[in-house]
Amino acid sequence: MAQSEWLAQRLDYVRGLKSPSDQQRLLLALAEMPERSATDERKLKALIRAEKAAERAQKAKADAARVVNAEKKEARKARDRELYQSAGLLILAGLVDTQTGKPTRDKGELLGALMALAESDVASEKRAEWKRRGDELLASREKPAGKKQSEDRREEGASVPQ
Repeated sequence: MAQSEWLAQRLDYVRGLKSPSDQQRLLLALAEMPERSATDERKLKALIRAEKAAERAQKAKADAARVVNAEKKEARKARDRELYQSAGLLILAGLVDTQTGKPTRDKGELLGALMALAESDVASEKRAEWKRRGDELLASREKPAGKKQSEDRREEGASVPQ
C-alpha cells in the first residue's frame, strides 16, 4: 500500500474517532494544509512514523489479547469437560436422572452424603473396593466405536456389513 493510500485511510480513521489525541489532531491539521513549509513536512513525516508505530502497537495488542483469550477459552473448555464427566459419574451411580438432569434424591441429602464422603477417613481396603466396583462399571459402559455401531444397527433391524 502506498504511503498516500495509507495516509488517506488513516486520516479517515482519525476523523472518525470521538476524541483523537493531540498528536492525531496535529497530523490531521498538517495533512490537510494545502501548502506546507519544510518544517511542516518534517513534522508531518514524524507524525506519520509515530502513527504507523501506534497502529502496529495496536495490532500487536490485539494479537496478544487473542492469544490470551484463546488460552483462557481452552482452560475453560477443559474445566467444563471435567465438570461434565463428574456429572456423568453421578448419572452412572444413579444419583442423577439422565433425562431431566435432576437428582434422584433430595438435594440436601445428596450433598450431605457427598460431604460425609469427602470428610471421611475410610480404610484403604474399603476405598479399593469402591474403586474396583467403579472401574468395573466404567469398563462395562465403554464400548469400541465400531462395536457400538454394529449393535445399534442390529437393534434397528439393519444389516451389519461384514
